[in-house]
Amino acid sequence: MSSFLREKLRYDHGFDVYLQEKCSGVNKLYELVGLTEEEKDAKGIVATPREIAQQPASWETTRRIFEQHSVAIRSFLVAAGVRGPESSKPTVILTGAGSSDYIGQTLALLFRKEWGCGAIAIASTDMLLNMSCYLTPGRTNVCISFSRSGDSPEGIAVLQQALEKYPEVRHLVITCNERGRMADLCRNCAEAYVAVLDDTVNDRGLAMTSSFTNMVVFGQFVAHSWRVDAYLPIFEEIVMAGEAFLPIAAECAETLATAMYERVCVLGSGALTGVAKESALKVLEMTAGRVKTMSESVLGLRHGPMAALDTRTLLVCFASGDARMHHYEFDLLREVGAKGIVAERVVVGPAGAGNPMGCAERYLGISGDIPDLYRPPVDVMLGQLLGLYCSLAHGLKPDRPSPGGVISRVVGEFAIYE
Repeated sequence: MSSFLREKLRYDHGFDVYLQEKCSGVNKLYELVGLTEEEKDAKGIVATPREIAQQPASWETTRRIFEQHSVAIRSFLVAAGVRGPESSKPTVILTGAGSSDYIGQTLALLFRKEWGCGAIAIASTDMLLNMSCYLTPGRTNVCISFSRSGDSPEGIAVLQQALEKYPEVRHLVITCNERGRMADLCRNCAEAYVAVLDDTVNDRGLAMTSSFTNMVVFGQFVAHSWRVDAYLPIFEEIVMAGEAFLPIAAECAETLATAMYERVCVLGSGALTGVAKESALKVLEMTAGRVKTMSESVLGLRHGPMAALDTRTLLVCFASGDARMHHYEFDLLREVGAKGIVAERVVVGPAGAGNPMGCAERYLGISGDIPDLYRPPVDVMLGQLLGLYCSLAHGLKPDRPSPGGVISRVVGEFAIYE
């Protein structure tokens, strides 16, 4: 029996059983999960470590949920023109706020490749302010909205206004909360369809972790709505790679957090651009801004942003599996090292790529043969874990790291203007 199937069976028998087995090992993350409820409450880690830890197993539940929706989603997309002639195919807009926007950024290239149509990620925070520029009357668009809570003020407003003003636009909403207002707006609406993921990935901690990766995985299934058989072997590789990567990433993140870096710069290109942005955000929000972060593309760093680096900066690079891109990435990393402008360089990349001399102080390998377009659910776990351990190192509570309430799990209501 494959390791993938073993983990699937353990998860099917209950996540507590799955975690109990994991906690018996030396995995740093599961040491946190295995603390007593009183200890976890005192540290503010009742939710976050568990939500990070459950990810590889929970992706299988998301697969089953997609299977339940697959026929209806294909029918909905056919009606929206996705399978029509090239000249009349709709533009696909992937939208969400904050982390949910970065989900769209990890998926846009995959949708372009699989559906053969224009696909672009536009934050709902931008869409709300510039809807008339993005949605042209009479033009066919499919909006795919991602939202953990389904209660984001911008997400609700964009969906409401688009349904009222642009009836030709079709909406697929992917959320983790069946009671959210976005889900309610889609029910009994011919122009919209909603898919709700399992409640266990409706993260209770402030930071989106398992909700992020599960919505990415669901989006990858949607992109392969007509080629699911081609995606399933990749999906199994993702699950197994995630399971293998978690303990490696947890140990690395804990070690890095003890160095108390003042800044973290995260690099990623292509489908890994969204991973870099999400990883930077995890560290920023879970440390309540005590660790300043930035994200940039590999080639973009030279064009000004490199000025922000200093000897108290940790540089993290999500490296491509493409040999041509490796040259650009490793050249940049060596340049940064030669200039002595960061404290440490950490690279996450394919296990077989190795760590060329002078490239980085640490290289974390992703097992399996997973193309860049599909790596985000695995790679982003390093960013999540770095946020978790940096939060603890700063004496904060990762579940609720903002004592003054500057940021919250769901953005509060604010005035919406027509």
